[in-house]
Amino acid sequence: MSNQKSKINTEQSPIQIVGIIGSGTMGSGIAQVAATAGCHVKLYDTKIEALDKAKTSLEKILNRLVEKGRIDVEEKSRIQGNIEYIDLLKNLSDSDMVIEAIVENIEIKKLVFKELEGYVSETAIIASNTSSLSIASIASTLQKPERCVGIHFFNPAPLMKLVEVIPAIQTSEDVLKTSVETIKGWKKVVAVAKDTPGFIVNRVARPFYGEALRIYEEGIADFATIDWAMKAKGGFRMGPFELMDFIGNDVNYTVTETVFTAFYFDPRYKPAFTQKRFSEAGYLGRKSGKGYYDYSEGAVKSAPNENDEVGQVIFERVLVMLINEAADALFLNIASAEDIDNAMTKGVNYPKGLLSWANEKSLAWCVETLDALYNEYHEDRYRCSPILRKMNAESKTFF
Repeated sequence: MSNQKSKINTEQSPIQIVGIIGSGTMGSGIAQVAATAGCHVKLYDTKIEALDKAKTSLEKILNRLVEKGRIDVEEKSRIQGNIEYIDLLKNLSDSDMVIEAIVENIEIKKLVFKELEGYVSETAIIASNTSSLSIASIASTLQKPERCVGIHFFNPAPLMKLVEVIPAIQTSEDVLKTSVETIKGWKKVVAVAKDTPGFIVNRVARPFYGEALRIYEEGIADFATIDWAMKAKGGFRMGPFELMDFIGNDVNYTVTETVFTAFYFDPRYKPAFTQKRFSEAGYLGRKSGKGYYDYSEGAVKSAPNENDEVGQVIFERVLVMLINEAADALFLNIASAEDIDNAMTKGVNYPKGLLSWANEKSLAWCVETLDALYNEYHEDRYRCSPILRKMNAESKTFF
């Protein structure tokens, strides 16, 4: 790939200089995306060793792309030349947009944003890559809250196509428009979401983990069988327990707990004691060597019970809960139907958009399956979204 072909023309864009706060996996990934698009990137971290690690990691990533023929040496040099590594926050002063990608702690984010605003221009956009925290709350710490917006990338940022853009109630129309156009210019698919807990993906995806954990806790199937069912019957790339081990049980549990608390303890998002205990025990998944599975050298993974009937029941129970959550997001105007489906296929690689899947299975099947679960358990977590019931009664479909 030549430099000319891969470089995106940013001459007409108001976003020329992009500051990134945090040089971890996510911050470094966003820096690579922006640099590839032709922006001058300033990657900031308080620790020199973290910046050195990010620089070395990028070198390896770009070398692999060169080896695979995705880019040439000239392109590699251009991308690297577009990234400046800095350890002083004030050196972000000339940024047109700053994206924060640090720890998911709202008080820490607020402190950083408050200091940052003292350095950047009045027109600079200040964005957070938070996956579930309130953008309105983060914006409230600024003198000009209208400049704040959520820009949520998915990991790994260079590979995942989706970016959620989340305007707070304070965010100006110009800031939202510029942010959307900028991210689209970086060759990403944008889904605009309302500023509610979990936005689209981390809200809609909760049953993928939560219902799988519930099925395990009821003794219906073990981890391996549930994972097998979701892959063999549903076409998912990873099962829920494999994915939780990949993400990290501590991280996944924290997101679930955050969403549960933020939704005033709605039982649909209730965390599972199994995941809490695994997290407390330090069984965090791949990064700790043990989670729902043992990743130590020589460990043998337990075989699933490949019973087709059981597998179908597991898959359909998780699927209908996911569909119900997607439908409810539409019902509450969190995002458009198209953005909800795009979010799940391009943000977390679901095999199909959930609303499209609902059409395929039929809305009557969705309502009947949810009502059967509710009648069995009498728990509010299984309540059917009003939009599913209404559209089914009117013989409508989502698309």
